[in-house]
Amino acid sequence: MIQVICREETYIYNAYHMTKAFYPSVEVVSQIEEEASNYVTVISNGTVLAAVSIESLSEDVGNCLSREQKHLLDRTLYSQLCAQTGRTLSWGILMGVRPTKLAMKKLCEGVSRAEFVRWFMENYLVSREKSELAWQIAVKEKALLDRLDARDGYSLYVGIPFCPTVCSYCSFSSGELSAWKNRIDDYLDALSKELRYIGQVSKGRRLNTVYIGGGTPTTLGEAQLERLLSCIDTHFSREHLLEYTVEAGRPDSVTREKFAVLKDHGITRISINPQTMQQRTLDAIGRRHTVEEVKEAFALAREMGFDNINMDLIMGLSGETTEDVKDTLRQIEALSPDNLTVHSLAIKRAARMERQDVKDAGDIGAMIEEAAGAAKRMEMSPYYLYRQKNIAGNFENVGYAKVDKAGIYNILIMEEKQTIVACGAGSVSKRVYPDGRIERSENVKDVAQYIERIGEMIERKKHLLSDC
Repeated sequence: MIQVICREETYIYNAYHMTKAFYPSVEVVSQIEEEASNYVTVISNGTVLAAVSIESLSEDVGNCLSREQKHLLDRTLYSQLCAQTGRTLSWGILMGVRPTKLAMKKLCEGVSRAEFVRWFMENYLVSREKSELAWQIAVKEKALLDRLDARDGYSLYVGIPFCPTVCSYCSFSSGELSAWKNRIDDYLDALSKELRYIGQVSKGRRLNTVYIGGGTPTTLGEAQLERLLSCIDTHFSREHLLEYTVEAGRPDSVTREKFAVLKDHGITRISINPQTMQQRTLDAIGRRHTVEEVKEAFALAREMGFDNINMDLIMGLSGETTEDVKDTLRQIEALSPDNLTVHSLAIKRAARMERQDVKDAGDIGAMIEEAAGAAKRMEMSPYYLYRQKNIAGNFENVGYAKVDKAGIYNILIMEEKQTIVACGAGSVSKRVYPDGRIERSENVKDVAQYIERIGEMIERKKHLLSDC
């Protein structure tokens, strides 16, 4: 176990997550000691791994660190942890989940690529490779965002928090279908009320994208899926719709009849997400489907006319080697999806997977490089990027897409340039104001509570959207 001791609460977040990035498989705990001799100290079994003194910052730290002091703290702590571990982090001292927002800001200010890369590397100690990637994605994102109506437009998220089984790495607010099968219609009753209200107050605004996620939306039965999509058709206009996505992530949740319902309602983009094409790994992480079922679901979707299919993969799953990842990518290339989203494993507290299952950062880095190469061979380019807390090796999640197949909603959720109204248990709405200010409204995560308190969830929407 590693202890992170900090004198002030204002820096404990940075200190904890930077330490965790260097030691992803070790339990890290943090605590505040106002009388500590150093501003931050990192200790393992009595051995000091890093220590930053007050004198190294400034004469007066006070109760609130300035931005410059935090930046100096980050660089100093990072330098010591680099020396202790003998390695660097590809994203340097950046701990946030949206590194491309910095690139987007510089791009909008008219900074050149070379100027940005130099600035990013010098100020945040980001590697050249990741600096170039951030710039490339910002350019792609800006081109897509310029097609949207940021002021009068909005996007809709609909959450279906049920899955055939819950994967061991998962921390989302979703539950096994078997535990909720008798309440799904009750959930759809509540969800329909929320959708109806959103549709009413959003009249006159331009709906640009719809994303139905989860969980696994296709765990709904054929009639239930028809009911949900018909409700959306009734209450929302498609006049300005650019993209309509439904996650069909688990191949054991789809049928020809369900795909027919999606086609009948004009869904333009779906996801079929294997995470890996290694059967032993699928079994180990709790996914009760076979590799062959992935291929069959994909072939069926193509047969039924879906021409924008995403597939998700996770790098760093327990027990997998780089050779396993190469084999997975070979099988994915044979299918030739339109999008490929490559995730670096992140272990959250709510997940069942243990910390010791996290692989070495060097292994995950090699896997990410293999995935990037496969995406390039499939004529895909990176178009969005985000990071998560506790992501192994301080790496990132990257979405790749073929020409004109990029997921617009994915960019919106990262760049926060447009209002996203979200409904369903555990969903979070974000209203983006013209001045860039963002206001959030959260729905309760528990499905039963969501059903019982749907009136309260709608009242929260009234506050958020009252003057839209």
